[in-house]
Amino acid sequence: MAENIARNTTYYTIPELVELFDLTPGKVRRLIEDHHLAAVRVDGVLSVPTEFVQHNEPLVPLRGTLLVLLDAGFSDDEAVDWLLTENDELGERPVDSLISGRKSAVRRATQSLAF
Repeated sequence: MAENIARNTTYYTIPELVELFDLTPGKVRRLIEDHHLAAVRVDGVLSVPTEFVQHNEPLVPLRGTLLVLLDAGFSDDEAVDWLLTENDELGERPVDSLISGRKSAVRRATQSLAF
């Protein structure tokens, strides 16, 4: 995984998510493997953007969006970067649109991304 993606955001480490979700480290890693969450390495530490967690659980529409991005050929790092970068079509970061309940708008914005 790439180092130092989206430095302007805050991140949870796996131990922090273990405490937050009251799960084992293996179950937190499974959430990442199953694309309920996405993680990148920040300064060598596997980390999940805090925006991907809402109300002490994974952001519900994140998984479907991650799967669409991965199907479009994005790596995990590229998907996280896309979600955290201002999008002209949406007028905000895609993750912010997901948080505000505009999943359909985000999915429409992903349609032209396949490569």
